[in-house]
Amino acid sequence: MSAKHTFVICAYKESAYLEECILSLKQQTVKSNIIMITSTPNNYIRELAEKYEIPLNVNEGEGGIVQDWNFGYAQCRTPYITIAHQDDVYFPEYAEHAVNMLESAKKPLIYFSDYCEIRNGEKVENNQLLKVKRMLLSPLKVKKFQTSRFIRRRSLAFGCGICCPSVTFAVENLPNPVFTVHFRSCEDWEAWERLSRLKGTFAYDATIQMGHRIHEESETSIIIGDNARSTEDYEMYCRFWPKWIAKILIKLYSKSQQSNNID
Repeated sequence: MSAKHTFVICAYKESAYLEECILSLKQQTVKSNIIMITSTPNNYIRELAEKYEIPLNVNEGEGGIVQDWNFGYAQCRTPYITIAHQDDVYFPEYAEHAVNMLESAKKPLIYFSDYCEIRNGEKVENNQLLKVKRMLLSPLKVKKFQTSRFIRRRSLAFGCGICCPSVTFAVENLPNPVFTVHFRSCEDWEAWERLSRLKGTFAYDATIQMGHRIHEESETSIIIGDNARSTEDYEMYCRFWPKWIAKILIKLYSKSQQSNNID
Protein backbone atom coordinates (compact mmCIF):
# COMPACT_ATOMS: atom_id res chain seq x y z
CA MET A 1 0.00 0.00 0.00
CA SER A 2 2.73 2.49 0.93
CA ALA A 3 4.20 2.07 -2.55
CA LYS A 4 0.92 3.30 -4.04
CA HIS A 5 -0.19 6.24 -1.93
CA THR A 6 1.31 9.30 -0.24
CA PHE A 7 -0.14 11.84 2.15
CA VAL A 8 1.71 15.13 1.77
CA ILE A 9 1.00 17.50 4.66
CA CYS A 10 1.21 21.19 3.80
CA ALA A 11 2.29 22.87 7.05
CA TYR A 12 2.09 26.63 7.49
CA LYS A 13 3.37 28.70 10.41
CA GLU A 14 2.32 27.16 13.77
CA SER A 15 -1.09 25.51 13.46
CA ALA A 16 -2.46 24.20 16.75
CA TYR A 17 -4.12 21.39 14.79
CA LEU A 18 -1.10 20.05 12.91
CA GLU A 19 -0.35 17.24 15.35
CA GLU A 20 -3.96 16.05 15.27
CA CYS A 21 -3.74 15.88 11.48
CA ILE A 22 -0.51 13.87 11.68
CA LEU A 23 -2.01 11.40 14.15
CA SER A 24 -5.04 10.83 11.92
CA LEU A 25 -2.71 9.87 9.07
CA LYS A 26 -0.66 7.58 11.29
CA GLN A 27 -3.83 5.79 12.42
CA GLN A 28 -5.04 4.74 8.97
CA THR A 29 -6.12 1.10 8.55
CA VAL A 30 -3.53 0.72 5.79
CA LYS A 31 -0.08 2.26 5.67
CA SER A 32 0.69 5.11 3.30
CA ASN A 33 3.80 7.20 2.83
CA ILE A 34 3.66 10.48 4.76
CA ILE A 35 5.79 13.52 3.98
CA MET A 36 5.52 17.16 5.07
CA ILE A 37 6.33 20.35 3.21
CA THR A 38 6.39 23.98 4.27
CA SER A 39 7.31 27.40 2.95
CA THR A 40 7.41 28.78 6.51
CA PRO A 41 10.02 26.60 8.26
CA ASN A 42 10.15 26.95 12.04
CA ASN A 43 11.03 24.90 15.10
CA TYR A 44 7.41 23.93 15.75
CA ILE A 45 7.06 22.23 12.36
CA ARG A 46 10.54 20.70 12.53
CA GLU A 47 9.95 19.23 15.98
CA LEU A 48 6.66 17.60 14.96
CA ALA A 49 8.25 16.19 11.81
CA GLU A 50 11.10 14.73 13.90
CA LYS A 51 8.75 13.44 16.61
CA TYR A 52 6.73 11.41 14.09
CA GLU A 53 9.66 10.61 11.78
CA ILE A 54 8.15 12.40 8.81
CA PRO A 55 10.45 13.70 6.06
CA LEU A 56 10.24 17.50 5.85
CA ASN A 57 10.92 19.38 2.62
CA VAL A 58 11.11 23.18 2.49
CA ASN A 59 9.68 25.11 -0.44
CA GLU A 60 12.35 27.75 -0.97
CA GLY A 61 10.68 29.09 -4.12
CA GLU A 62 7.57 31.24 -4.37
CA GLY A 63 5.23 30.74 -1.42
CA GLY A 64 1.43 30.62 -1.40
CA ILE A 65 -1.32 28.03 -1.09
CA VAL A 66 -1.24 26.84 -4.69
CA GLN A 67 2.55 27.04 -4.88
CA ASP A 68 2.86 24.89 -1.75
CA TRP A 69 0.34 22.36 -3.05
CA ASN A 70 2.20 22.04 -6.34
CA PHE A 71 5.55 21.80 -4.54
CA GLY A 72 4.24 19.07 -2.24
CA TYR A 73 2.67 17.19 -5.13
CA ALA A 74 6.02 17.25 -6.95
CA GLN A 75 7.83 15.65 -3.97
CA CYS A 76 5.74 12.45 -4.18
CA ARG A 77 6.68 9.37 -6.15
CA THR A 78 3.56 7.24 -5.78
CA PRO A 79 0.66 6.78 -8.25
CA TYR A 80 -1.80 8.30 -5.79
CA ILE A 81 -1.37 11.51 -3.78
CA THR A 82 -3.49 13.22 -1.13
CA ILE A 83 -2.66 16.82 -0.21
CA ALA A 84 -3.48 16.84 3.50
CA HIS A 85 -4.45 20.22 4.94
CA GLN A 86 -2.83 20.79 8.32
CA ASP A 87 -6.03 21.73 10.16
CA ASP A 88 -8.07 18.74 8.97
CA VAL A 89 -8.34 15.11 10.05
CA TYR A 90 -8.68 11.91 8.05
CA PHE A 91 -10.76 9.07 9.42
CA PRO A 92 -9.10 5.62 9.67
CA GLU A 93 -10.41 4.12 6.41
CA TYR A 94 -9.78 7.14 4.18
CA ALA A 95 -6.64 5.83 2.43
CA GLU A 96 -8.06 2.34 2.09
CA HIS A 97 -11.23 3.66 0.44
CA ALA A 98 -9.28 6.04 -1.82
CA VAL A 99 -6.86 3.48 -3.23
CA ASN A 100 -9.46 0.73 -3.61
CA MET A 101 -11.84 2.98 -5.54
CA LEU A 102 -9.08 4.40 -7.75
CA GLU A 103 -7.72 0.92 -8.47
CA SER A 104 -11.14 -0.30 -9.56
CA ALA A 105 -12.02 2.78 -11.67
CA LYS A 106 -11.64 3.06 -15.43
CA LYS A 107 -8.88 5.61 -16.07
CA PRO A 108 -9.19 7.30 -12.65
CA LEU A 109 -8.60 11.03 -12.37
CA ILE A 110 -9.47 11.83 -8.77
CA TYR A 111 -11.09 10.22 -5.75
CA PHE A 112 -13.02 12.37 -3.30
CA SER A 113 -15.20 11.58 -0.33
CA ASP A 114 -18.03 13.15 1.59
CA TYR A 115 -16.88 15.00 4.70
CA CYS A 116 -18.06 16.52 7.94
CA GLU A 117 -17.12 19.85 9.45
CA ILE A 118 -15.25 20.21 12.72
CA ARG A 119 -16.45 23.22 14.70
CA ASN A 120 -15.13 23.96 18.18
CA GLY A 121 -13.82 20.41 18.39
CA GLU A 122 -17.16 18.80 17.51
CA LYS A 123 -18.11 16.90 14.36
CA VAL A 124 -20.95 18.44 12.39
CA GLU A 125 -22.30 16.00 9.81
CA ASN A 126 -25.34 17.96 8.67
CA ASN A 127 -25.96 21.64 8.05
CA GLN A 128 -27.32 23.68 5.16
CA LEU A 129 -24.00 23.96 3.31
CA LEU A 130 -23.22 20.24 3.58
CA LYS A 131 -26.71 19.35 2.36
CA VAL A 132 -26.33 21.62 -0.68
CA LYS A 133 -22.92 20.17 -1.55
CA ARG A 134 -24.25 16.62 -1.26
CA MET A 135 -27.14 17.53 -3.54
CA LEU A 136 -24.72 18.96 -6.13
CA LEU A 137 -22.69 15.75 -6.10
CA SER A 138 -25.60 13.32 -5.89
CA PRO A 139 -25.55 12.40 -9.63
CA LEU A 140 -21.99 11.14 -9.17
CA LYS A 141 -23.20 8.46 -6.76
CA VAL A 142 -24.16 6.58 -9.94
CA LYS A 143 -20.99 4.88 -11.12
CA LYS A 144 -21.62 5.28 -14.84
CA PHE A 145 -22.06 9.05 -14.38
CA GLN A 146 -18.59 9.35 -12.84
CA THR A 147 -17.09 9.01 -16.33
CA SER A 148 -19.53 11.45 -17.97
CA ARG A 149 -17.99 14.83 -18.71
CA PHE A 150 -21.47 16.34 -19.05
CA ILE A 151 -22.64 15.11 -15.61
CA ARG A 152 -19.38 16.09 -13.91
CA ARG A 153 -19.61 19.61 -15.30
CA ARG A 154 -23.28 19.93 -14.31
CA SER A 155 -22.32 18.90 -10.76
CA LEU A 156 -19.73 21.69 -10.66
CA ALA A 157 -21.77 24.32 -12.50
CA PHE A 158 -23.77 25.51 -9.49
CA GLY A 159 -20.88 25.56 -6.98
CA CYS A 160 -17.93 23.56 -5.76
CA GLY A 161 -19.24 20.53 -3.89
CA ILE A 162 -15.87 18.76 -3.85
CA CYS A 163 -13.97 19.29 -0.60
CA CYS A 164 -10.35 19.91 -1.61
CA PRO A 165 -8.63 18.03 1.27
CA SER A 166 -10.83 14.98 0.59
CA VAL A 167 -9.28 14.53 -2.87
CA THR A 168 -6.73 11.92 -3.88
CA PHE A 169 -5.08 12.36 -7.27
CA ALA A 170 -4.32 9.62 -9.81
CA VAL A 171 -1.03 11.11 -10.99
CA GLU A 172 -0.52 9.20 -14.23
CA ASN A 173 -3.77 10.47 -15.75
CA LEU A 174 -3.48 14.13 -14.72
CA PRO A 175 -1.69 17.23 -16.03
CA ASN A 176 1.26 18.51 -14.06
CA PRO A 177 0.88 20.82 -12.26
CA VAL A 178 -2.71 20.10 -11.25
CA PHE A 179 -3.28 23.58 -9.81
CA THR A 180 -2.70 26.89 -11.54
CA VAL A 181 -1.58 30.06 -9.77
CA HIS A 182 -4.46 32.45 -10.27
CA PHE A 183 -7.07 32.31 -7.50
CA ARG A 184 -6.82 32.61 -3.72
CA SER A 185 -10.09 30.86 -2.89
CA CYS A 186 -11.31 29.03 -6.00
CA GLU A 187 -8.02 27.38 -6.88
CA ASP A 188 -9.56 23.96 -6.18
CA TRP A 189 -12.83 24.61 -8.05
CA GLU A 190 -10.78 25.87 -11.00
CA ALA A 191 -8.75 22.64 -10.97
CA TRP A 192 -11.85 20.42 -10.84
CA GLU A 193 -13.37 22.42 -13.72
CA ARG A 194 -10.31 21.75 -15.88
CA LEU A 195 -10.12 18.08 -14.87
CA SER A 196 -13.84 17.61 -15.55
CA ARG A 197 -13.05 18.13 -19.23
CA LEU A 198 -10.72 15.12 -19.32
CA LYS A 199 -11.63 11.56 -20.25
CA GLY A 200 -11.64 9.44 -17.10
CA THR A 201 -13.35 8.87 -13.76
CA PHE A 202 -14.26 11.12 -10.84
CA ALA A 203 -14.50 8.42 -8.15
CA TYR A 204 -16.99 9.80 -5.62
CA ASP A 205 -17.22 8.14 -2.22
CA ALA A 206 -20.51 9.20 -0.60
CA THR A 207 -19.34 8.07 2.85
CA ILE A 208 -17.78 10.56 5.29
CA GLN A 209 -14.05 9.85 5.35
CA MET A 210 -12.54 13.09 6.65
CA GLY A 211 -13.24 16.16 8.76
CA HIS A 212 -12.71 19.71 7.51
CA ARG A 213 -12.04 22.17 10.31
CA ILE A 214 -13.82 25.53 10.36
CA HIS A 215 -12.08 28.20 12.44
CA GLU A 216 -11.52 31.93 12.32
CA GLU A 217 -7.84 31.77 11.38
CA SER A 218 -8.33 29.51 8.37
CA GLU A 219 -7.38 30.95 4.98
CA THR A 220 -10.96 30.45 3.74
CA SER A 221 -12.35 32.59 6.56
CA ILE A 222 -9.79 35.33 5.86
CA ILE A 223 -10.58 35.37 2.14
CA ILE A 224 -14.32 35.57 2.77
CA GLY A 225 -13.68 38.45 5.15
CA ASP A 226 -12.05 40.57 2.44
CA ASN A 227 -14.66 39.68 -0.23
CA ALA A 228 -12.08 38.07 -2.54
CA ARG A 229 -14.14 34.92 -2.77
CA SER A 230 -17.23 36.51 -4.35
CA THR A 231 -15.14 37.92 -7.19
CA GLU A 232 -13.54 34.55 -7.85
CA ASP A 233 -16.84 32.68 -7.60
CA TYR A 234 -18.29 34.94 -10.30
CA GLU A 235 -15.35 34.22 -12.60
CA MET A 236 -15.88 30.49 -12.08
CA TYR A 237 -19.60 30.68 -12.83
CA CYS A 238 -18.76 32.41 -16.09
CA ARG A 239 -16.91 29.24 -17.14
CA PHE A 240 -20.20 27.37 -17.08
CA TRP A 241 -22.89 30.00 -17.74
CA PRO A 242 -23.60 33.25 -19.59
CA LYS A 243 -22.75 36.31 -17.49
CA TRP A 244 -26.37 37.18 -16.70
CA ILE A 245 -26.96 33.75 -15.18
CA ALA A 246 -23.61 33.92 -13.35
CA LYS A 247 -24.72 37.17 -11.69
CA ILE A 248 -27.87 35.51 -10.38
CA LEU A 249 -25.98 32.46 -9.13
CA ILE A 250 -23.36 34.51 -7.32
CA LYS A 251 -26.05 36.25 -5.25
CA LEU A 252 -27.44 32.90 -4.18
CA TYR A 253 -24.06 31.23 -3.61
CA SER A 254 -22.62 34.12 -1.61
CA LYS A 255 -25.13 33.37 1.15
CA SER A 256 -23.48 29.98 1.68
CA GLN A 257 -20.25 31.74 2.72
CA GLN A 258 -21.94 32.54 6.02
CA SER A 259 -21.59 28.83 6.89
CA ASN A 260 -17.87 29.40 7.37
CA ASN A 261 -18.58 31.49 10.46
CA ILE A 262 -17.94 29.78 13.78
CA ASP A 263 -21.03 31.18 15.49
